[in-house]
Amino acid sequence: MYKKFSTNRFTKIAFIGFFLALTLSCNKKLNIESQHLYGETVAWDSYDDINSNFFGVYSLFRTALATNNNYLLWGELRSGDFVSSARADLKAVIDGQLNTQFPLLEEMKDWRRFYAVINAINLYIERSGEAMVDTRYTRVMNNLDIAHMRCLRAWAYFMMVRIWGDIPFITSSFDGAFPQIPRTDQRKILEFCEAEVLKAVDFLPYIYGGSDPLQTGSFHLQNSDQFRTMLFGRLAAYGLLAHIAAWQGHYADAEVYAQFVIDRRSSGQLDYATTGQLTASNGVFYDRGAENGGPRVLMGFPLSWQFGESGTSGDGHIESWTMAAPFTSKSIPDLYVPADVITAVFTSPLDQRFRFDTVRTSVVDSTLRIVTAGEYFKNFFSSTPIFSKIKVFNNGRSNADGSVSFAVYSSNITFSRLDEIRLLKAEASAAIGNTNGAIASLNEQLISRGANTYSATKDGDILEAIFKERRRELIGEAWRWYDQVRYYKLRRNNAGFNKLIDEGGIYCPVSKAVLASNPSIQQYPYWANK
Repeated sequence: MYKKFSTNRFTKIAFIGFFLALTLSCNKKLNIESQHLYGETVAWDSYDDINSNFFGVYSLFRTALATNNNYLLWGELRSGDFVSSARADLKAVIDGQLNTQFPLLEEMKDWRRFYAVINAINLYIERSGEAMVDTRYTRVMNNLDIAHMRCLRAWAYFMMVRIWGDIPFITSSFDGAFPQIPRTDQRKILEFCEAEVLKAVDFLPYIYGGSDPLQTGSFHLQNSDQFRTMLFGRLAAYGLLAHIAAWQGHYADAEVYAQFVIDRRSSGQLDYATTGQLTASNGVFYDRGAENGGPRVLMGFPLSWQFGESGTSGDGHIESWTMAAPFTSKSIPDLYVPADVITAVFTSPLDQRFRFDTVRTSVVDSTLRIVTAGEYFKNFFSSTPIFSKIKVFNNGRSNADGSVSFAVYSSNITFSRLDEIRLLKAEASAAIGNTNGAIASLNEQLISRGANTYSATKDGDILEAIFKERRRELIGEAWRWYDQVRYYKLRRNNAGFNKLIDEGGIYCPVSKAVLASNPSIQQYPYWANK
């Protein structure tokens, strides 16, 4: 059915992803009523089939994260730093009132998009070898493809475990009705995820289309460079391993995995981002990463203007909620960070991201005035400061003052970048008692942002200081909630959060649609009683 793969990247294969998602939405895959499934319609007879199916899986995954900005709802908004200016549904997420009756919340609680991804991956692992009847598709290519699928499946399950905790677990595809499966202990799933990625890493190159002998030239008939951030390379795999280990509390392993990425970053053409590269409209969050050879993200999905993947709505773009005048014609943003929160979080008078200070108006006048600087926030003295860290418009192009006449957003979905991995390494070092290593990693990050280095006298506990820096550096990148979960699991010093941890309140409740169609799924006690 899908014999040709268009050079217009996801623009055409999004049709495949939409077809698969639509098909699976009518099925009983774990908890979806079944009529027809993916395997009944997808061909595996040629290299052309493989090209379409391979990128179709990636398209499905990106859709699962991007739709209605779910990625941000799960990771950034809940108990985060953003405030809703008027939208009651966003306020409910921020306040943790996830059983409030809003369509946006009900959709974010529905895990079926992820199971569409997992079923497609399982089928690809099982069936892709059949295409080797086409001599253009070799065993070496298939091994690399299977490594991709193992990593994608591990990533999908890791995402689901962070969101829902214990979840149904399946590693084989089903074309017909699927038995109603209860939740599986997340520890078993995470062990599987780690093992799967470790099976894959030796087949993954450091870089696509370069000199790495594991993959040279084009990839699935496409220019490798345009997919470089999206595709799993060896460093992305180790970055995922670091996060899986940290979520399990296996911090000694997390430190080793993160250090692997840091030590071999040049092999993957990765680098730390300057503050300017981080906040530029054509910087780190632009497409595959900064233009002109600048820093790239480690793991993420591009939403490119060039390939028709950008848009004006909240499907993968935080700007649709945070941008307003003077950048766009919108008068008030849907989300903003209050001024008192900004000044409480950004405390260094030297911080390039945001600083708040007083200066004399002149040498002969003793009058003081308040000044701010930095690229993370604009219009600080308004009632709704503008979060301007991520602002990718119109293929990274805007007017001289940074504004746009008509905003089409094209920022990427970023899971991790090298600066984030450095902070994860610092966290892991602190958690296992390697205080000197933790301080060294934290100070490297602080120095890169012009901020004051760590002082035990001033900043107190090193672990707390690291999480404060993660809060500053990663705001808007969907880490805030997950960071709080990890921190309070380590510290157990917050009674309210202890209750969330103990009763399953740290997880997102499961949607009514899922519960109604699969009686084997039970809601966590915390949400069942609300």
